[in-house]
Amino acid sequence: MTAILAVDQGTSGTKALVHDGERTLSVVEVPVRPAYLDGGRVEVDPLDLLASVRQAGTRALREAGDPPLAAVSLANQGESVLAWDPATGRPLSTVLVWQDGRAQDICADLGEHGELVRRRTGLMLDPYFSAPKMAWLRRHATREGVVTTTDSWLVHQLTGAFVTDATTASRSLLLDLDEVAWDPELLALFGLDDEALPRVVRCDEVVGGTSMFGRSGAEIPVAGLVVDQQAALVAERCLDPGMVKCTYGTGAFLLGAMGERAVRSTRGLTSSLAWSLRKSTGYCLDGQVYTAGSAVRWLVDLGLLSAPDALDAESAGDSGGACFVPGLAGLAQPWWNPKPCGAFTGLGLATTRGRLVRAVVEGLAAQVATLAQAMSADVGVPLTRLRVDGGLTRSHALMQAQADLLQVPVDVYPSPHATALGTAALARLALDDELSLPAAIDEWSPAMSFEPIWTEQRASEAMARWEQAARCAAARKDNA
Repeated sequence: MTAILAVDQGTSGTKALVHDGERTLSVVEVPVRPAYLDGGRVEVDPLDLLASVRQAGTRALREAGDPPLAAVSLANQGESVLAWDPATGRPLSTVLVWQDGRAQDICADLGEHGELVRRRTGLMLDPYFSAPKMAWLRRHATREGVVTTTDSWLVHQLTGAFVTDATTASRSLLLDLDEVAWDPELLALFGLDDEALPRVVRCDEVVGGTSMFGRSGAEIPVAGLVVDQQAALVAERCLDPGMVKCTYGTGAFLLGAMGERAVRSTRGLTSSLAWSLRKSTGYCLDGQVYTAGSAVRWLVDLGLLSAPDALDAESAGDSGGACFVPGLAGLAQPWWNPKPCGAFTGLGLATTRGRLVRAVVEGLAAQVATLAQAMSADVGVPLTRLRVDGGLTRSHALMQAQADLLQVPVDVYPSPHATALGTAALARLALDDELSLPAAIDEWSPAMSFEPIWTEQRASEAMARWEQAARCAAARKDNA
């Protein structure tokens, strides 16, 4: 069977995986380090992103033994944007990463249109999404070229095409979620109505061919374009309403399938496309914790943790009443405060370094639990298990805290490469008209499951303390 080169271009690095339909032949990861600047600004050099894609893909193919390739697929960050020259492909700005909050004034100026935006797009008017950052680049960086999400630029580098997939477009604040088409009124609202926009394509569509990775002869088809979190949703087979996954990476991202109708949340969550295929369109609800892995890295940078993988060893058995709100890059659902508002509360003279680390573990789990409870209420289907993936699932302390605070079992996906495997499955759909979505996805069983140990009362009391701390943190409007 011919192989897929699946590329997962993420916030902290690029992963390339070669999969032959039955097994993974190689995995290569190339790090990328965004710059975290004052004022909630987060940016990265686009040429670093491109170099990481090229290096990871080339090395992965070499390490897999240069197998015959059927396609190259690409998962992307979703809401990170840049300006670039479509004639040359040359970047005209840095990449404003999805965590970047510099466009909050643009959102504040458009505040009266928030309900229109939510109704039309399923999203909240917030600088997390693409359009405010695109508008900021036009006002403050350059009027030249085009402004798009990073996937459009990377695909142009791969194939010369000017496209974006429907899931990425659904994260922009510019797409009518029900029509799956750019919305002229929203484009005008953000001052982007004169922009050249990429064509919106399906996730199972071949968009061109590439020779980027050193292959001689015919170009390799490029397909399986999708947002990274939706790719993980697919890989974990969360295909039916009520099935929920959380990916613990730079941030923590909770997505729940909701079928072929775009339900609008009544609890501050957002609605997006889960996939757009020849045979079906799926929608999902989602909630974000902006800083998860980046919060752990922050602990390391402060000297409170010796290394990211020391989380379990250096976390105390309890937090001693300390609470942590992971709002280091703002808080999303349901508070929607884009300004940095991270907080420790409940500190005392008995608070040790280990208890601070434990408070971070429980704070991350508590925010995910808050989102999961809201999602269950929106979908109307009780959550019975949570499927999880990502680097932080290696922390038994975090996974146990997640099960305890959410009071449901937590099932750990057996591969650390869910996003890459999800985009590879979508690429296979593009190559085979007869293949169904379930048939394209590998069956799996948990590598490990965590059952709740805490009593329901203890979990309820801990969640109440954390939610009070979160409300206080989110109410702060005077952050730098």
